[in-house]
Amino acid sequence: MATLSIENISMRFDLPNGTHVQALKDVSLELQTGELLSVLGPSGCGKTTLLNIVAGFLAPTEGRIELNGHVVTGPNAERGMVFQQGALFEWMDVRGNVSFGPRMKGQTEPEWAGHVDHLLDVTGLGDFKDKAIYELSGGMQQRVALARCLANDPDVILMDEPLGALDALTREKMQGLVLKLWKETGKTIILITHSVEEAVLLGERLLVMAPRPGRIHKEYNLPFADMGVDADLREVKHAEGYADTREEILEMIWDMEEEIMGRTEDTQ
Repeated sequence: MATLSIENISMRFDLPNGTHVQALKDVSLELQTGELLSVLGPSGCGKTTLLNIVAGFLAPTEGRIELNGHVVTGPNAERGMVFQQGALFEWMDVRGNVSFGPRMKGQTEPEWAGHVDHLLDVTGLGDFKDKAIYELSGGMQQRVALARCLANDPDVILMDEPLGALDALTREKMQGLVLKLWKETGKTIILITHSVEEAVLLGERLLVMAPRPGRIHKEYNLPFADMGVDADLREVKHAEGYADTREEILEMIWDMEEEIMGRTEDTQ
């Protein structure tokens, strides 16, 4: 059985003026345990809407999500979310943020301490565990957000543009960390990104979404994520097929954006 099953998901938003927006239409997908899926597409194609439905933040108009054989009806610790902005607790130090989930589950410090300290070490936060959140750079804050998510031991990790606000060098380091933790933990990951390069680099599977109504336009199965676990990511970008795949997807999304602009001009 697939760990995560997305079955004929459609999402329609009704507007106060009596019109509606069809954000998603008949999206179906199955993810096996331990797969890393990257999702990208033009603005307004429903990427984040789909992620919020999987998270349980939104109820779809049609269709359903199943995880481990049961229907998703709302948020649950089995699905962890990492946002573009860390959404961290400013009044807690780093260790307090990462241990928040286990503590809310009623675990005592001897029960959670070893796991939390391990996560702090593998995310490079071991020397910063007593620091306040405001003392950390953006990249370090995203490390805290990722460690906090993992501390809850979710089956699926949902990442909504988690690296989008970082500078290029920090982003590349975080990409390597995501791949390292993916292999170490065996978690299923869905990563939303606007960066074609990032989607090709991190997606073991990659979905290109078509513009509204959002739907799956094309799917790729790629080798670069596995290659990047043990190799320099800059070297992976020179691997055979990487540049061709990136350019093919760039052209695909560029054509979609041109189509969207044409629709806008026609309605003016």
